[in-house]
Amino acid sequence: MNEWVKKSIERANGPGYLDDLLKVYPVAEETKRRLPRDKKEALRRLFSRPDDQALLKALLGMPRFPVKDPYVAFLRRSDVFLEGNLVTVRRLARRVRALGFRGMIAALEEPKEFNRQIGTLFGKWLRKLGYPFLEENDFLVSDGIAFLEGSETRYLHFANEQLGCGLSKKPDFIAKVGARYIIGEAKFLTDYGGHQNAQFHDALRLLQGNSGNALRVAVLDGVVWIQDHNLMFRAVCQLEKPAFSALLLKDFLESL
Repeated sequence: MNEWVKKSIERANGPGYLDDLLKVYPVAEETKRRLPRDKKEALRRLFSRPDDQALLKALLGMPRFPVKDPYVAFLRRSDVFLEGNLVTVRRLARRVRALGFRGMIAALEEPKEFNRQIGTLFGKWLRKLGYPFLEENDFLVSDGIAFLEGSETRYLHFANEQLGCGLSKKPDFIAKVGARYIIGEAKFLTDYGGHQNAQFHDALRLLQGNSGNALRVAVLDGVVWIQDHNLMFRAVCQLEKPAFSALLLKDFLESL
């Protein structure tokens, strides 16, 4: 078992783990996504008319669609799909209209799901560790502990062009300790199964790669560290490369 896996199991199963994790992934009071009055009035007019296509076109332009449906993401891609799939349009419009106008607005204004905020929360916490975030030229010549500043596109480009990692998906962070580069995925696994399993396997895929001039790490938190017979725990116990809680990231970097 990797020493950092062992340390993380001990940390997560000891007192205060969840309390301290709140510093990394704080759960704020849920705030609704308020729609401006003019948009509500425009939707009211569309809702009162029998034009299903016009109603769906307006709703697909909103940050959140009022009902969960596997066909919505496809329809968002182009108005052409709305025009060419009228049976699907009628079916979705019927589901939306069944909510009533007030129910539709309430669904549109629901708070963003916590799982969709996790990446942003980790990034904000990372900046509180006290290490500099540097632009690429300064990052390349830094000799202490530092993180690369930049967008998702820059992370992927740097990992592949500068470090030769051959990634198809950008890492969540790129760090440098002296002359050593570190790329990592950060996941807060709140439960077992479904989307959470997919997130866990995303982190494992990064660790399984061997190409490039960078140490690969997985920063994992949540149910993955619970000592039982679940697949996540068994898999993480078999890892040879570093996987650890975010609460140990600072210790890990300073140990290199």
